[in-house]
Amino acid sequence: MTINPSTLVDLSHKLDSNVQIYPGDPLFSCTPHTTVAKDGYSVHTLTLGSHTGTHIDAPSHFFPDGQTIDQIPLSSLITPLVVVDLTSRELQDRQTITWSDIEGASEHMSPDVALVLRTGWSAFWGTPRYFSHPFLSRDAAAKIFDRGVRVLGVDTLSPDETSYDGVGGEQGFGVHEVILGGGGIIAENLNLGGLMNQNMIALVPLNLEGCDGSPVRAFAWKD
Repeated sequence: MTINPSTLVDLSHKLDSNVQIYPGDPLFSCTPHTTVAKDGYSVHTLTLGSHTGTHIDAPSHFFPDGQTIDQIPLSSLITPLVVVDLTSRELQDRQTITWSDIEGASEHMSPDVALVLRTGWSAFWGTPRYFSHPFLSRDAAAKIFDRGVRVLGVDTLSPDETSYDGVGGEQGFGVHEVILGGGGIIAENLNLGGLMNQNMIALVPLNLEGCDGSPVRAFAWKD
């Protein structure tokens, strides 16, 4: 496998003071512990949840007996990429993405690919509207899984509806239950704004023993 640097695109949102957190999750902070001016070297203290920013969910996020992040083979996270581009549909706030919306890509769905849904919601990162993202139906997730897909990515806070400020959430966590329950992986908060014709993706987590997820440096390239 050869990576052409000229085709590389970063799919990760920057972790900074404006990072949007799933409601109820730990807040992110990165503060100086020592400084070059005072101590001769710089070290920062990091505080964050396992699902902060662009990240992946391990099966143990929902299933206690599921794989933890350190048990997931890196080979399954560096894989061919199939993008279902839904941006031309001009999806509305909290719109359900059904199987009919993505069925056209079904011939490309297999155990050997990461399937990424591009809704265009990356554009709303850092705004209140980001919480009102479109979401995948449980039925569509089941059909994706039945076709062998084990890595599902989204450019939203979650593939399921997010309950925020008292609105939404009635649909539960059907997509998480289907994909993670079958031993699959979910990547969330992908920044797909710069994605063009790249056909490979890497979702590289921290090697956190026993953890249910991890922030990732996600990137794509053209093979």
